[in-house]
Amino acid sequence: MLRPFSIALCLLLATPSFAADWKYEGGNVPIAYFDNGDAQFQFACRGGDLAMAYWVRKPSKEVAGAATLSLAINASGTASGSLAATGGTIFAQDFPLIHSDGSSILVRGPVARQWAAIAQGAADLIRVGFVRHKAQGGLEVFDGHEFGARGSNAAIGKVLRQCG
Repeated sequence: MLRPFSIALCLLLATPSFAADWKYEGGNVPIAYFDNGDAQFQFACRGGDLAMAYWVRKPSKEVAGAATLSLAINASGTASGSLAATGGTIFAQDFPLIHSDGSSILVRGPVARQWAAIAQGAADLIRVGFVRHKAQGGLEVFDGHEFGARGSNAAIGKVLRQCG
């Protein structure tokens, strides 16, 4: 009796924090999102248009002081994947930041649809973060976060069906 309980407890403790599923909420503004406690990555149908948002509750000083930044996503799912690496990373260039109860970027249109497809196709892990080009080349990544991919296909699919 004690052995099965011990095994179950060990498995529970070994489960990564991003193992939770994506959430879906219907209603007037259907939304699919993953919230890891520090940041939220979401897709919503607002006014008939697909919108994607990345929100960080406690941004770094670089992000909090920025007017615009680019956004990067990497859904390769590998432990060695990085937002700064060009392989498998897609960028949304120079979007204005919204500074209200943290910092966020809101993206609509074709870029939101492209990122929805990337998130839906992710195997295990989705990395998202703010980025900017360094003067000496390469990228600086700020407030990068990991989100689990489990359930992203179904949850985002529900939003896309509502958004046309």
